[in-house]
Amino acid sequence: MANKPTIEKLEMFIFWSRWLQAPLYLGLIAAQGVYVYLFMVELSHLIQNSFSSGAHINETEVMLVVLGLIDVVMIANLLIMVIIGGYETFVSRLDLDDHPDQPEWLSHVNAGVLKIKLSTAIIGISSIHLLKTFINAANMSEHTIKWQVLIHIVFLLSAMAMVWVDKTMNQTLALSKPHH
Repeated sequence: MANKPTIEKLEMFIFWSRWLQAPLYLGLIAAQGVYVYLFMVELSHLIQNSFSSGAHINETEVMLVVLGLIDVVMIANLLIMVIIGGYETFVSRLDLDDHPDQPEWLSHVNAGVLKIKLSTAIIGISSIHLLKTFINAANMSEHTIKWQVLIHIVFLLSAMAMVWVDKTMNQTLALSKPHH
């Protein structure tokens, strides 16, 4: 049997290993920088095409570009939730208690809350994609549209299942706590 100091060192090493995730969050921050760049490029194209004398852009094209921009913003929101919420939940607490810009949801984030927030963000992103598909349905195959609807329904059902599991777990935990 291992002695107590060896077990304590092993446990401290295992606990330290959470810091291996920090570079992953830094990589997601870099990916968000790429999304900011792509957003600005698409926005500048939209503005140029809207005000250029030779180009004619119709309302449907504007709507599709704007929905693409909204999609990028929603993905950026998803990245922020993963970066901040994941770091706070799995690596280290952020010392933001007195910061005026601290997101409201961060004060009660845990793995369950983070999963539900992420699933609702994914549903929002999927909804934007589906709306773009419906607006551009004339240029899409029926097969593609059906698959996108099916995938969206799977996202919805998955999110509902996660909410149900989280609610059930919280009720079970509440029942198992001793009453004073």
